[in-house]
Amino acid sequence: MPETVSEVREEPVLVEPNVAKKANSIAKPPHLVYSPASPDASPPPSSKDPVKYGELIVLGYNGSLPNGDRGRRKSRFALYKRSKANGVKPSTVHTTATPQAVKAVSSKEQHSISYTLSRNHTVVVEYTHDADTDMFQIGRSTESPIDFVVMDTVPGSQSSDETQITQSTISRFACRIKCQRTAPYTARIFAAGFDTSKNIFLGEKAAKWKNPDGHMDGLTTNGILVMHPRGGFTDESRPGVWREISVCGNVYTLRETRSAQQRGKLVEGESNVLQDGSLIDLCGATLLWRTAEGLFHTPTSRHIEALRQEINAARPQCPVGLNTLAFPSLRPRAASSAAGAAAAAVVAAGAEEKQPWAYLRCGHVHGHHDWGHRTAGDADARECPMCRTVGPYVALWLGCEPGFYLDAGAPTHALTPCGHVCSEKTARYWAQIPLPHGTHAFHTACPFCATQLSGEPGYVRLIFQGPVD
Repeated sequence: MPETVSEVREEPVLVEPNVAKKANSIAKPPHLVYSPASPDASPPPSSKDPVKYGELIVLGYNGSLPNGDRGRRKSRFALYKRSKANGVKPSTVHTTATPQAVKAVSSKEQHSISYTLSRNHTVVVEYTHDADTDMFQIGRSTESPIDFVVMDTVPGSQSSDETQITQSTISRFACRIKCQRTAPYTARIFAAGFDTSKNIFLGEKAAKWKNPDGHMDGLTTNGILVMHPRGGFTDESRPGVWREISVCGNVYTLRETRSAQQRGKLVEGESNVLQDGSLIDLCGATLLWRTAEGLFHTPTSRHIEALRQEINAARPQCPVGLNTLAFPSLRPRAASSAAGAAAAAVVAAGAEEKQPWAYLRCGHVHGHHDWGHRTAGDADARECPMCRTVGPYVALWLGCEPGFYLDAGAPTHALTPCGHVCSEKTARYWAQIPLPHGTHAFHTACPFCATQLSGEPGYVRLIFQGPVD
């Protein structure tokens, strides 16, 4: 069936010909005017507010962990200026033959990094207090030195049972971020974090070396990879090159495989300074760094919720069943009790009747139905009753994590094959970002659920039908 284009604020939205005259009621999903000065936006920081360095957001979660955020284990972590600086910087270098080195390693009050070169030769670098920086540590460990606990991300998982990992590849003390306590509050990332004894140990098998300037450096087992997008976190930015960050914060090309002992080449002219939109891969989970300034120009959860309500208020309909469709607020979480499960089932049943579904080859939005199977048991071979295109047919979910959005545009596109809905610019951006996968592979993935994107270009424009009454 041919499609027509209705111009709405210079943004083309596809609608069916028989409802083109009523395009104003549904053709958009509506485009709200957004600016940092609007009531929905976060207020600008005042001199009394704590200084916010930025936020780390784990890719693969749509606003929170499947069973909710708890303590230091959550889907996003805000870094604020500490009341007292806790940063450290390298100081004295020892060998294990000296009493000072033994004292540095054994003391729980002294930060140190130990480089084991052989059974009888270890270099210990003492670290002293740095009053100019704040340090934040990220890793799998739940021990006190870790500020942000990160576990392996399972693509498409929606409950704690689905996120169980038999063997994690994320280091217990994966990395650390140092933020300058004075403007412009520069944030730098380093591989490895200090343990409960305030030590970092690089064993004999770890990649390590002495630089030409005489200072030691090394890499963690599976490495910490960083990618800075070219042009920042905007619709005009392009993917950068993935690099590996060393224990001392130097930048290297990637190793042949993730845990190879031979390091890559030193990259001159690049640094470990995080910028808005930088991606940090821990080998099992990928984090997005958003600066405070970048977040100030990002849509809020309230804005995304307002878009959802306006889409639903426009009463989109299934073009075949003619039943009204509505986006649910969030994908339902796993219930913690039998009563909760029963209540959740009732709510889910009601929401399922109105849940929008879409054919991902053409973008036509329907209600849920069971017809159109071209091949028995093949979920990717469903025929759209509107245009006869054959392809996957999935439920649509609104992307609810505002930190992943590049703009405040209308949610007109769905990522494929998961069906998460977001703005066109957001979909286009994530469909071009290669994310580390396994030991040496890369692929694009949905930021809201970590599902690998499929097809070209990895997203589809949705075609809604308005009410016929």
